[in-house]
Amino acid sequence: MKIFERVAQYQAESERLAWTGTFRDYIEILSKDPTPAMTAHARVYEMIKSYGVDSTGPYKRYKFFEQELFGLDRAVEKLVEEYFHSAAKRLDVRKRILLLMGPVSGGKSTLVTLLKRGLEQFSRTDQGAVYAIDGCPMHEEPLHLIPHELRPEVEKELGVRIEGNLCPSCQMRLRTEYDGNIENVKVSRVLISEDNRVGIGTFSPSDPKSQDIADLTGSIDFSTITEYGSESDPRAYRFDGELNKANRGLMEFQEMLKCDEKFLWNLLSLTQEGNFKAGRFALISADELIIAHTNEAEYKSFIANKKNEALQSRMIVMPVPYNLKVSEEEKIYHKLIQQSDMKHVHIAPHALRAAAIFSILTRLKESKKQGMDLVKKMRMYDGQEVEGYKDADLKEMQNEFLEEGMSGVDPRYVINRISSALIKQDLECINALDILRAIKDGLDQHASITKEERERYLNFISIARKEYDELAKKEVQKAFVYSFEESARTLFENYLDNIEAFCNWTKIRDPLTDEEMDPDERLMRSIEEQIGVSENAKKAFREEILIRISTYSRKGKKFEYHNHDRLREAIEKKLFADLKDIVKITTSTKTPDATQLKRMNEVINRLVEEHGYTAASANDLLRYVGSLLNR
Repeated sequence: MKIFERVAQYQAESERLAWTGTFRDYIEILSKDPTPAMTAHARVYEMIKSYGVDSTGPYKRYKFFEQELFGLDRAVEKLVEEYFHSAAKRLDVRKRILLLMGPVSGGKSTLVTLLKRGLEQFSRTDQGAVYAIDGCPMHEEPLHLIPHELRPEVEKELGVRIEGNLCPSCQMRLRTEYDGNIENVKVSRVLISEDNRVGIGTFSPSDPKSQDIADLTGSIDFSTITEYGSESDPRAYRFDGELNKANRGLMEFQEMLKCDEKFLWNLLSLTQEGNFKAGRFALISADELIIAHTNEAEYKSFIANKKNEALQSRMIVMPVPYNLKVSEEEKIYHKLIQQSDMKHVHIAPHALRAAAIFSILTRLKESKKQGMDLVKKMRMYDGQEVEGYKDADLKEMQNEFLEEGMSGVDPRYVINRISSALIKQDLECINALDILRAIKDGLDQHASITKEERERYLNFISIARKEYDELAKKEVQKAFVYSFEESARTLFENYLDNIEAFCNWTKIRDPLTDEEMDPDERLMRSIEEQIGVSENAKKAFREEILIRISTYSRKGKKFEYHNHDRLREAIEKKLFADLKDIVKITTSTKTPDATQLKRMNEVINRLVEEHGYTAASANDLLRYVGSLLNR
């Protein structure tokens, strides 16, 4: 089996990465490349950067986050640039606790988990290699061995910065094992690992009465007191607190603001001075990024307490709102379903989109911009063009409400409702109506939704249904138009003949009678009106089509109607309008004749082959669109 080969390769790679040498050897490594001596903040930033950055859009997109976090480009860019980048450059923000604040199920925990996994992988690369004093319980930076008086000279020579002191354990070992000779101190490469408690610590609050500060800072090993005779002997102390083990990496503080005050005060000197107090020792140095997360209600309660001002001033608060893009919300649901054992159930196209439309509408705030409703705003946020509005309007709306995205329906609720629709027995596929029905049924069971919110949410379900109805009709429209490809091409050729005559001030010849006629304005407008081309804009639109034809001709290519997105849409809509009666009869008849049956099979095949349906979901779609057209 290949699995054992992969395990063997992984073990061989781990053995290859293992390195042990002396402090002198480590200095040799730094003289060639000083990056192993970078700070924990710099290590996290370099790790994020190593995956690549896309700067083409309005916000920088960090590829490190792309597979797991969706629709948070703006928040992530702010987080990376304002915190990680600045902290990596040793600016003062590195002396702050990073507090992620946002609604439940918004991606805060996922973000922290990504950073942890990323650090583990990065430490296995040459660029992210971490070296520590061998046997140190805190995986200490070996440069701490250099006396303070000599550090400026060494820093200049190696191009590094040395901050911090040896931990009590290494101070004793330097005296007793190495006789003060630092060049012989053993140094080894370490791999950051949460499981092995190397470079990653996680602290989760529990009952304040039973939780001990030792969980953070370590504790005295009473079984060794008689052997070593003193509580201040490092050998009688366990340096196994989360702050000890997170040294050189990342410390996660889960639900930080739920913690007892005594735990939070311990962080004051760690953030500001890079050290903390433990046992009967001098201050212990630690180089670690502290990242915490909380929700908005707890944060407001925290800042309302005047006693917390000192700690509050040592925090960088980064809002992590809900995603506000429909297409990105779809990806969230798709990812969660793919992680389950129900991925064999077919989810019809646009079903997850209908759920996403509902979710996004609950999170948006009504804009004060004239003529802008929530549906238009939702479309603009998702990158669609809305007539009468420009990019400047989009940016203005994005800055209109600072708290937008901090409330509304969370993805967890929606995926729970999708799960309830998926889990029904003997189900081959589900569609948008099944999912919207499940969301609606779940509103009564949602304890935190008020009566007023329920009414709003029911309205949003209706809007999502209407949006889906339009998508469904377009889907069938496209499939029918393909079945009438010849009709579409004839209509397109006819339109081109007419706009050419219009733009050149000439007549066209009737193919049957050969008589000259004026361009058919009614035909041209019936096509252009399908995509909202106004009377004033018709001349520019027609000229633009002729220019496009000329460009294709110069390149020796033939211009087809599907080469121009807006023209294709106009031709399809016009043809669909002309074919509406045929579609209505074909999709709604209970006993189709041979011609209708052949046409339906062609359309179903097109939906299956081109649009991602199964035969069953395509049949459901045709019946549903037939009922819509008959209303």
